[in-house]
Amino acid sequence: MQKKATRDAYGEALVELGHEFDNIVVLEADLSKSTKTELFAKEFPERFFQMGIAEQDMMGTAAGLATCNKVAFASTFAIFATGRAFEQVRNSIAYPSLNVKICATHAGLTVGEDGGSHQAIEDIAIMRAIPNMTVIVPADATETAKALRAIYHYDGPVYLRLGRPAVPIIYDENMNFQIGKANKLQEGHDLAIIATGIMVAPAMEAAEALKKEGILAQVWDMATIKPIDKEAIREAAKTGAILTVEEHSIIGGLGSAVAEVVVENSPVPMQFMGVEDRFGQSGTPDELLKAYGLTAENIAIKAKELANKKSSS
Repeated sequence: MQKKATRDAYGEALVELGHEFDNIVVLEADLSKSTKTELFAKEFPERFFQMGIAEQDMMGTAAGLATCNKVAFASTFAIFATGRAFEQVRNSIAYPSLNVKICATHAGLTVGEDGGSHQAIEDIAIMRAIPNMTVIVPADATETAKALRAIYHYDGPVYLRLGRPAVPIIYDENMNFQIGKANKLQEGHDLAIIATGIMVAPAMEAAEALKKEGILAQVWDMATIKPIDKEAIREAAKTGAILTVEEHSIIGGLGSAVAEVVVENSPVPMQFMGVEDRFGQSGTPDELLKAYGLTAENIAIKAKELANKKSSS
């Protein structure tokens, strides 16, 4: 399967949008080579603002540009966008609901060797707790490009979570992306696996393995964490059990968001796969995903346990 990093797709799609819409401006915090905004800088230097290692300043400036009818794309690593600049994101961008798109790369464990200090595993929880903030986590490069176009046309603040390593491309160019809508990737009636971001591909792989054992798992790509697709979750709950999978803490992320809907509408047994209340550590992306149990093999094991639990209840 072909692979491509979502940050690469972001950089390329940003240039494409820049040619179409001259009200786009891009801000960066001294990481343009890593976030791939350097592509936009080369093409549109007059619309690119290198703010240096000053993320708070970058967010405040992005807010100011948004008040002047610009669509501001602000990029840095996820740990800095959501941690170091939290107050400015909350009070200067989300509180007045300004048209700033925070496109943060290097999210999750797969930052790799940079270790726990740079691995944002709580960023989804932080961003979805902020009023007016929309939170999107694309599964692959194709969905990233589609999401970028969608958030340009969306009026209001958005947090777009992107990764560092190349990940499998699961969608073709005809995929339909809508903010607030999940995509069902596989039918099934024994349980539903709801995944987000880079865990969507392993979830699909796990579903294929389960099929060989006679377990038919429904698979969903929940790219929009907020606003969450309640209709999709209710449909998933009809299988009688839900497993959520994310490269993020199980506290406050996808699993929590899904559970909030399930408990109010159609309670069913649930299990959560993600980082279990601990920090990351240094290692290669593959080593870390294996160490934290975020592999297709482990997803299949958890799903089978959950399907059996449902059957015996």
